[in-house]
Amino acid sequence: MPVLALVSAVLVLAFEQLVQWKYGATGIVGLLLLTVGIKAKSPSVSSVGAVLLVLLVAGPAL
Repeated sequence: MPVLALVSAVLVLAFEQLVQWKYGATGIVGLLLLTVGIKAKSPSVSSVGAVLLVLLVAGPAL
């Protein structure tokens, strides 16, 4: 069980670093809002985070 938690933590940190490297501080804020909104069961906060991430990803195509 501790090995699974360690692997999960490493994957989450790697994903956060990837988002920060590719999308900068705005990507981390969007990911943070999405995560906090899901944990707090707040649809408005998670929606803001999701929209922010979608705008970052789709920005060059717009």
